[in-house]
Amino acid sequence: MRLQRLILIRHGESVGNEAASAAEFSGDEVIDLPFRDADTPLSPTGEAQAEALGAALRELGVGLETAVWTSPYRRAVQTAARALEAAGLERPAAADERLRDRELGILDHLTSHGVLARYPSETERRAHLGKFFYRPPGGESWADVALRLRSFLTEARGGSAETGAVFAHEAIIHLLRYVLEGWDEHQVLAAAVEAPAPNASVTLLERGAEGTWSASVVGDVSHLRAQGVEATLHAGRPDPRVDGAAEAGEEVSHVSAE
Repeated sequence: MRLQRLILIRHGESVGNEAASAAEFSGDEVIDLPFRDADTPLSPTGEAQAEALGAALRELGVGLETAVWTSPYRRAVQTAARALEAAGLERPAAADERLRDRELGILDHLTSHGVLARYPSETERRAHLGKFFYRPPGGESWADVALRLRSFLTEARGGSAETGAVFAHEAIIHLLRYVLEGWDEHQVLAAAVEAPAPNASVTLLERGAEGTWSASVVGDVSHLRAQGVEATLHAGRPDPRVDGAAEAGEEVSHVSAE
């Protein structure tokens, strides 16, 4: 049977999430982080969140027949490994580079203060193009990421598993919904604000009788609260105001709203 259910799981809190939020709050231009994005590990809170995910996976019926994929980035791989072990599933997740976080190019490791101070022309260009289509030099736009996710979904939907689980980043979760639910640019950007994906949260997409996809669960963290684990939401770099209105939060160095 074709894929009928897709469970989208954001990685647990990373040390990058902590560093990025602290730098943004302090007004620093650069995030003090010694890791490249792909190697950023979970924080102690993120490790506890990942283990708490085991209960959620069991409740959702994730088993040995479920197809499980993960971003190749360390924080997502760690989350998948800890969650699957906690769920009693001794199996690896398949790493797929198409599920990696959005690449920010020259804006990597900069806070909103750093972007405004060092690349004011990029702030203007982004305001003109809009968040969805803006591509920082050396990086990707949201539209670019959607293209690689369409490739991933073509393979995922062509497999034999009825249920799939994806461990990835917040932007990936929003853009998978964008592709599967048939959203437009405005809907996905609104969801980034109105329906965020906290760390170690679960979003469940289900395929209806007519082949359309819809979300029955969005950004759920009840499994964390049930086990006394802190729920965290690192909102990311605030966008420059355009025409007096703040847009959805942007990623900070790949680590604040991945």
